[in-house]
Amino acid sequence: MVGDKPLPIDFSKVSYIEEQIGYWRKANAIHKWFVDNVQGDKDDCGDYEVNAKQLQQLLDIVNRTLKSSELVDGKIKNGQHGTPNGGWEDNIEDGKIIRDSTVAQELLPCSSGFFFGSTEYDEYYYENLVTTKEILETALVNNSDDCEFYYHSSW
Repeated sequence: MVGDKPLPIDFSKVSYIEEQIGYWRKANAIHKWFVDNVQGDKDDCGDYEVNAKQLQQLLDIVNRTLKSSELVDGKIKNGQHGTPNGGWEDNIEDGKIIRDSTVAQELLPCSSGFFFGSTEYDEYYYENLVTTKEILETALVNNSDDCEFYYHSSW
């Protein structure tokens, strides 16, 4: 844009178009899957090509995990707050937890790390799976033979 006017684009000269098809924030289980299955165990914030077969594999795992993850009432951690003695204490509140997280822990385990968010199997973990399902289904439906997918993390 120049001011409020878009720059003219000569589409005959366009060699590729890049589109962000998904964004995860603090979805550490999904990030761990990419590190383990796409990035060769290198967690380096690089750009890694992901093929449609790998995206389908992740979607299948997400669907299996969602199917086995019943949310029930419980207590969840939602951040932390400082204490008078200079320490930190978890904020505990009413929310939803996964009744039996055995399958989730096996198929899409949480991963801890700086800025990685919660490692609890709760409503936030579940919502990350729902978001991932939506992202992957859209990507795979709109996939054509000349599409290339890349995963990039930044923490």
